[in-house]
Amino acid sequence: MVFSHSQNICKPLPSDIILASFPKTGTTWLKALLYSIVNRSSKQRLTVENPHSLIPVLEYKTYGTTHASAIAIPPSNINHSRRILSTHIPYQLLAKTLDSSECRVVYVTRNPKDTLVSTWHFVNKWKKAKEDRWPFDVAVDKFCHGLIPCGPYYDHVMGYRKLCLDRPKYAHFLTYEELKNDPKTHVRKLAEFLGCPFEGEDAEAQVQDIVNGCSFEVLSNHEVNKAGGFPSRIAFIPSNSFFRKGVIGDYEEHMSAEVVEKIDALTKENFHSFGFMYGV
Repeated sequence: MVFSHSQNICKPLPSDIILASFPKTGTTWLKALLYSIVNRSSKQRLTVENPHSLIPVLEYKTYGTTHASAIAIPPSNINHSRRILSTHIPYQLLAKTLDSSECRVVYVTRNPKDTLVSTWHFVNKWKKAKEDRWPFDVAVDKFCHGLIPCGPYYDHVMGYRKLCLDRPKYAHFLTYEELKNDPKTHVRKLAEFLGCPFEGEDAEAQVQDIVNGCSFEVLSNHEVNKAGGFPSRIAFIPSNSFFRKGVIGDYEEHMSAEVVEKIDALTKENFHSFGFMYGV
């Protein structure tokens, strides 16, 4: 099993929070929001540390990359604030663990067309890609055939959607678009789901403070998110590659009507036919 390398992760604590997502669907933003919601007294750390430094990735810990050695997962047997971990691992590989755990899972997804465009830009910011860029038509073909890391996209989303429908007490599903259109409402919902609701006369101000501090404009302007990066097995990933536009509908600037039609057809086949009316 993929978690067998770490006893701390093999059996998540009921207090653990796992952020699951397909790459480039809002992971960085959710990391900042979840960290701020759970660690309200120390949320200022986001001004000097990248969200990916504050919330470790299960895959890096499991497979032992350079990045993992720099970001240790807190042991489960010490008095520590709630652990927040992230993963891009498909639900199908974690079902046995997550179906029997009382940890909280937050899953975020994003329109498949915007996800594809964001992935393409992200990969082309890597040092290796500067010498050999990833053509957009190739990226489209790979995405549609599920031949990208953590793919296929549709299976990934539907797997976690099933978990969230089956176990709503322990798994929460939201979309990038919902969060973008009404961040305050969804920050409140996340806090309630995690068991740490905003209370008191200044509850609304607390929510607004987190929304402001975790906005794309604020996070992308911190020096720590402009320079440096993270080594990985694949490539050196620049910190600024996690912050590009943060908008809805960017695919319209990159995709022809033919490509849009092709991806929409896949979305209808893989989402709409199963009752998930999203992504078109």
